[in-house]
Amino acid sequence: MKLLITGFDPFGNESINPAWEAVKLLPSKVEGVEVIKLQIPTVFKESIDTILKGIKEHKPDVVICVGQAGGRYEMTIERVAINLDDARIKDNKGNQPIDEPVYADGQDAYFTNLPIKAMVEEMKKNNIPASISNTAGTYVCNHVMYGVLYHINKFALVKKGGFIHVPFIPEQVLDKKNTPFMDLTSIARGLEASIKGLYENNEDLKITGGAEF
Repeated sequence: MKLLITGFDPFGNESINPAWEAVKLLPSKVEGVEVIKLQIPTVFKESIDTILKGIKEHKPDVVICVGQAGGRYEMTIERVAINLDDARIKDNKGNQPIDEPVYADGQDAYFTNLPIKAMVEEMKKNNIPASISNTAGTYVCNHVMYGVLYHINKFALVKKGGFIHVPFIPEQVLDKKNTPFMDLTSIARGLEASIKGLYENNEDLKITGGAEF
């Protein structure tokens, strides 16, 4: 199995993005998975274009995008992406789409086909706080997740795809009181565990992963 895993560059007022920093720490092989790493820009449209170029070059079986979710205290695997760009802040090139579709001819939403519950369970086995999330937001994270799933569903570009959100790392919360964080090594271990869960589970586990809110 060949995996293309992406991480964003820093955005907003941050000088570092734990998503890319953790992706960089991953080994080149996890179980039977060849791991190819790619940094993508926190920019609408350009982010998807960069992933599509990476897919064309490397021809992976699976694409997993990783992004920062400051304020979350655990690693979260996203279940669904919606066909909506509604940016609270500008991206790294000043774009701020409001209530625009990611793809005009796309479905309202696409669900990931990753074995997300199995991946979460594997992270927990490695003592990494993790859960399933039912919202990827409406910023560039959702944008790229939707873009990947759009191309899977419309063109069978790769077999599987999805998105993982990671918390802040300690140096990002020095001036953010009462804000959750996770150390970078743990985030990287969580990603590695999720890849193991992906490799070992072609079908997802039939266990609860729901949320009350």
